[in-house]
Amino acid sequence: MDRIANARRLRQDQTPAEKVLWKLVRGRRLGGFRFLRQHPIDRYFADFVCEAAKLIVELDGAAHEGREDYDARRTETLELFGYTVLRFRNERILTDPGGVADDILAVLRSDRV
Repeated sequence: MDRIANARRLRQDQTPAEKVLWKLVRGRRLGGFRFLRQHPIDRYFADFVCEAAKLIVELDGAAHEGREDYDARRTETLELFGYTVLRFRNERILTDPGGVADDILAVLRSDRV
């Protein structure tokens, strides 16, 4: 499967947490920043990317349990491309979407990106 088809499939098969976060960031709703979903970077697909701020937001659910080393290597690779990577557990997005949006916006408005 090519990268574009795979990205499309990932966008169509969103998790509930991805749906919630997408509603918060789509259409420049979060501070006027534009986000992309399932954006290919190197050999990975980043869950949500703000290219202007070089920020990646990753959502971690049950599939990430026991994969901490893999996720750390993945983050290191993405950081080599100049991105800041934020990670949130799915449960946090589902229970505190406003708090997650505030955390993302704080990074977008800070000097870290």
